[in-house]
Amino acid sequence: MVGLMGSGKTTIGRALARRLGRRFIDSDHEIEHRTGVRIPVIFEMEGEEGFRKREASVIEELSQHAGIVLATGGGAILDSGTRKVLMSTGWVIYLDVPTHVLLDRTRHDTNRPLLQVADPRAKLDGLREQRDALYREVADIIIDGARNNSQAAVGRILREWEKQCAHST
Repeated sequence: MVGLMGSGKTTIGRALARRLGRRFIDSDHEIEHRTGVRIPVIFEMEGEEGFRKREASVIEELSQHAGIVLATGGGAILDSGTRKVLMSTGWVIYLDVPTHVLLDRTRHDTNRPLLQVADPRAKLDGLREQRDALYREVADIIIDGARNNSQAAVGRILREWEKQCAHST
């Protein structure tokens, strides 16, 4: 699963994994578990570049596991190697959510270092402009997060998955 922070990758990913009877992994949570510190601390100590290196390594490793639902960090697709890994090892879902919804979902979340700025709306608009084409590049399906609650999104994803499976057999 790919998309901007606050798009619902973790919420929808967990629900999807439950419906499919698969293991759910959030790459950000995995990085925090492995390092023993929260992501803002990694950003503070290593900068965004250091965090992105960790992220790419973790996603490459996790992508080798069969039968999982993986939620990536919002910026994971910035790395061309990560984009290639995602496209070659899985079925990628882009949760496309408008800025005003993302802002509402993330406004009280202190675990998002990129949003600890004077104008989070402008930051989210900039991230969308920078990343949308990359999300679309890797996506097998795009879910409109403004029109679907999490259960409706899971239903749509499952219907699309079944169509894909029917076409590939």
